[in-house]
Amino acid sequence: MKAAVLVFPGSNCDRDLAVAFRNAGADVTMVWHKDSRLPAGTDVVAIPGGFSFGDYLRCGAIAARSPITGSVVDHARRGGYVLGICNGFQVLTETGLLPGALMRNAGLKFLCKSVEMVVGTTASAFTAGYGKGQRVSIPIAHHDGNYVADDRLLARLRDEDRVAFRYVDNPNGSAGDIAGVLSENRRVLGMMPHPERAAEPAHGGTDGAALFRALTGALTPA
Repeated sequence: MKAAVLVFPGSNCDRDLAVAFRNAGADVTMVWHKDSRLPAGTDVVAIPGGFSFGDYLRCGAIAARSPITGSVVDHARRGGYVLGICNGFQVLTETGLLPGALMRNAGLKFLCKSVEMVVGTTASAFTAGYGKGQRVSIPIAHHDGNYVADDRLLARLRDEDRVAFRYVDNPNGSAGDIAGVLSENRRVLGMMPHPERAAEPAHGGTDGAALFRALTGALTPA
């Protein structure tokens, strides 16, 4: 399985994300934001956390218009897999690949701690390694992680089983306690918590490793 990890000015979780994928057995290529094409044979694109372009305009808004992002959108529209974490989730909403928006945390403070989440669905390549309703502990590190959606969108996400993760104790005010959502075809996942920071024992927890193992396993030819 071939993964492409994007790198923007201000990305700070790109190497962690690459290590998590490599440890799960993936072949990883780092892709600079000024590149216009993804590597041939890319199966999944991973958009890391951080502060792309300093978040000077709006979180993820400038990165969503980088040269490489057009190829990511094309990749997703062809049925390719895309994973966006934290700032990557913000980028995915800015491109329209995922619905909703990420706004300032309800308490207007940067949050950096481990949180408990409930797995909302196992019907995706990202979440198939968990059990539905399973509780997992994953770190967060964000100032703009408040997922905003109106009642109609929340009902749609619920009815279509597209809520990948929910917070047990909502840290940021996210509508519906949402921590991660899937696209209609279930091949694009955006989530605020950082599974790459809970992927090996040295991190103090390994609950995030199942996501990378499941995705790599699903996309690796038998």
